[in-house]
Amino acid sequence: MPAPYVPVLENPRGGRTFYLSPDGDDEADGRTLQTAWQTLRRVDAVRLKPGDRVLLRGGARFPGTLSIGQGDAGNARKPVVIESYGTGRAAIAAVGSHGIEVHNTSGIVIRNLVLTGNVKAFRKQDGISLVSDLPGRRKLPYVRVTGVDVSGFRNGIRMHGGPGGSGFRDVVLRDCTVHNNQEAGVVSDGPAFDATAPVYAHEDITVSKVTAFRNDGDPRAADRNTGSGIVLGSVRHGVVEDSDAHANGKSSSAQAAEGPEGIWTYDSTRMVLQRNVAYANRTGSRVDGGGFGLDNNVSHSLVQYNLSYDNDGAGFLAYSAVPNHAHTGNTIRYNISRDNARKLEDYGGIVALGSWVSNLAIYQNTVLATAHGSVRAPALRLQPNLDAVSVRNNVFATDGPPLVAAGGHFDTSEVAMQGNDYHAPKGWNLEWGDGRYTDLAAWRQASGQELQGPRATGTSADPCLTEVPVSTNGPGVGRTGTRRGALVTRCAQALAGAAVQLSTVGVDPGPVDYFGTPLTGSPAIGAVQPAPKA
Repeated sequence: MPAPYVPVLENPRGGRTFYLSPDGDDEADGRTLQTAWQTLRRVDAVRLKPGDRVLLRGGARFPGTLSIGQGDAGNARKPVVIESYGTGRAAIAAVGSHGIEVHNTSGIVIRNLVLTGNVKAFRKQDGISLVSDLPGRRKLPYVRVTGVDVSGFRNGIRMHGGPGGSGFRDVVLRDCTVHNNQEAGVVSDGPAFDATAPVYAHEDITVSKVTAFRNDGDPRAADRNTGSGIVLGSVRHGVVEDSDAHANGKSSSAQAAEGPEGIWTYDSTRMVLQRNVAYANRTGSRVDGGGFGLDNNVSHSLVQYNLSYDNDGAGFLAYSAVPNHAHTGNTIRYNISRDNARKLEDYGGIVALGSWVSNLAIYQNTVLATAHGSVRAPALRLQPNLDAVSVRNNVFATDGPPLVAAGGHFDTSEVAMQGNDYHAPKGWNLEWGDGRYTDLAAWRQASGQELQGPRATGTSADPCLTEVPVSTNGPGVGRTGTRRGALVTRCAQALAGAAVQLSTVGVDPGPVDYFGTPLTGSPAIGAVQPAPKA
């Protein structure tokens, strides 16, 4: 139950305060509780200025939509604020329209509201719509959306940029729940990507403590992906953290050539996805449906400290469908993937595939792949064309073959594998191009992998993976907690000496492990550093 919100008669930062109540009167001045307005339409008739505040009575329902247009504007010091007053959250019930639309303006705070859409809004409109179609590359600064619950729309929250690259800057979405929308929970987009001259519509975007679930997808949308939890496109400098995406995508089109993911990004640079959880995400087709994804044209981005489990597709996916070398410089580290690719064995726990993926570092992850009926996916899948991809100090464990499925006989300039643990108690099997290997030493000799100079690296020892409950406030956990725990290596001694010192191969090992424990001592294998000896 949200805490009561104390009404404020005057805005201490300057500006006016307007009240809305179902028993108000649009002919009144709206400036006090006793002279409150009744409808959202009355607010739309006022030009909002910096410092103005619009307060909706908590627990009440207001049909319609609230439009904040180019003539309305605040700023970072004096934003226009839309929020509830009294006890509980006010609800905006959209009828075939957006819940709140912010068009070609900014300096806006939206907080502590519930937004619901009807059938028509579910098909065509967005709950909170942030739109810039201004000419050029202007970035509208400062938007805050906190404490909202959005359901029943095409997209829960959408940030849309113009064809020339105009968009938003310094946007924070925090403590929000987006659910039961058709196409996505949270989404941003912008102009078509040009690898020769990249333009990003949005800058400095933070999505934090957002829960996205049951955004099921559109079964009629065969021309695009639908049904994702959180997807950020056309962003320069963005963070998705401490968030939860689950049970999305189940109704996405069976005919679509691309599908949904729990949390992913595309056409973006310098993104960070960290301390999130993605589970039980689905796809209606034979593609995608995974937990986390770095998709087309993503560069210099970091995926770390996340937990992914029980998804239809990959636990973690690095993918490019365009041969333009724009998918480069990315890192996937200190994540846990377990029991993914439940529907699609063409994926795996961690997957790198597409037209061209380069300079990708995959290290210190823990992956457990288990069969789901007849579906048996590998812990790691690698597909051409890859260049300068390194895979180091990961635990790859399965309950049966194969451990690794590589679609090419990669040389070490294309893929370098060092310091990994490959464990399959029911039959060791690794696919490397057209070769099938049942022994680590034989594969090492044939491929040149798992060598650091003359030293043999890697191991096939049992890591003794044990499930550890994860605090609902810990890394890799969103607001709803998890139903599955993290995986910890209990047989660290058996793996000792098989890892590589990342700093000696030019890789930043990072400051902490999955649980936030500072890294000390000899290099370990997997996402969790072994506990020090007593």
